[in-house]
Amino acid sequence: MTAKVIIGIGIFFLLLTWWAVFDISKKDFGSLLKKALWGFTALIPFLGPLIYFAIGYRKGKKVPTGG
Repeated sequence: MTAKVIIGIGIFFLLLTWWAVFDISKKDFGSLLKKALWGFTALIPFLGPLIYFAIGYRKGKKVPTGG
């Protein structure tokens, strides 16, 4: 039972990290350095994605996609 909970939490944070990195790749933060810093922040185990979604998520602007 305990192992399933730990694995479930790990998978949840893995998916959250992937979502953060994907979101960062799609947004413009004003400079490449800021984008890289948010990318590195998102890769900090467990806390990184939480910090990104709490603070950085609203800072980036969506880049319009050409279609």
